Amino acid sequence: MIDDRLVLSDPRFARPGTGGGISGVIKQHYLLSLLLKRGVTTRYFGSALGWIWSYVRPTAQFFMYYVVIGLLFGRTRGMENFGVYLFAGIVVANLFSEILRTTTGSVLSNRALVQKIYLPREIFPIAAVGNSLVHFLPQLAVLFVVSLFFGWHFDIAKSFVFIVGLLIMILFTLGLGLLFASLNVIYRDTKNVVDILLMFSTWASPILYTFEMVQDHAPPWLFHFYMSNPVTVAVEMSHVSFWDVTTATATQPEHLWWYALVAFVISCIVLVVGQSVFRKLEGDFAQNL
Repeated sequence: MIDDRLVLSDPRFARPGTGGGISGVIKQHYLLSLLLKRGVTTRYFGSALGWIWSYVRPTAQFFMYYVVIGLLFGRTRGMENFGVYLFAGIVVANLFSEILRTTTGSVLSNRALVQKIYLPREIFPIAAVGNSLVHFLPQLAVLFVVSLFFGWHFDIAKSFVFIVGLLIMILFTLGLGLLFASLNVIYRDTKNVVDILLMFSTWASPILYTFEMVQDHAPPWLFHFYMSNPVTVAVEMSHVSFWDVTTATATQPEHLWWYALVAFVISCIVLVVGQSVFRKLEGDFAQNL
């Protein structure tokens, strides 16, 4: 007869509904690839234009802001190659919005899998991040075309800056996504909170304006806080990688790498908090769905 105490203490056995967190997703890489493939193939299923929308939407958004902010408000007269500056920020903001929105609804949209089988629940937000990155590529392609038109050329050091900025923002957004995805299972109006946050996100970073405008009007402590925002760091690093290359009059924030270091620490903290809340609540996901 088997002693129940021995079974419960055996490391091979674990309470159902718990997993290894984000690290446990690595063991499920095949299932992750299936979720990524499903997300990519069903994105525009039944659409007449299909993947063309991935090019049309950012291009239309660029022209809208360019006409209103650039032409009507006169930013094109005060900044060289304003179009590159604008779009370099827009694509980063769009990626942030896409990741946060899809990760927030990722568990809820996969309720059938959550209710029927056990697998690391973090796989859904991570798959959402992967799908968002795939759909980010067409926007990045449009940015390259716009930048080339204005004289952009490849610079390996500044391209590295762009990648660092994206990684910092992705860590930050994944942490937020894990937090909101878990809360969204219990409180369905979490999605509305995320929509409000995203409404402000475009204006919370130097996309439609320059960081100098904030520096001129904000006290130093508030400006440093503003510049330490991981999304702001990613936007400014995108400007460094694309806009700075096309103009001789470009200005960069002082201590950008220090801000990047602080933003990285913030992103790691948010990721740990998001993962902790997610793991605390994931055991009740099936019941709440």
